[in-house]
Amino acid sequence: MHKKITKIGKLHALVFDVALMELARLKTSDDVNVEVHAGGTITITPLRSRPSAGEVAATIKGVMKDYARTMRRLA
Repeated sequence: MHKKITKIGKLHALVFDVALMELARLKTSDDVNVEVHAGGTITITPLRSRPSAGEVAATIKGVMKDYARTMRRLA
């Protein structure tokens, strides 16, 4: 994908269109990590927090409750 660096006030920016933001699963104000590698390559990585053990357990319990009948048949 070809993008152009634009000037916004005194800053320089890459403008991402909606399709690119959706593909990267990014929203306005999301935190990202920006790294500059040897040779000038720039990597932008989304910073997403991992769910806690409690959140994972609650999700599993909810799924098991929703699909209890199916799970019993599969057992």
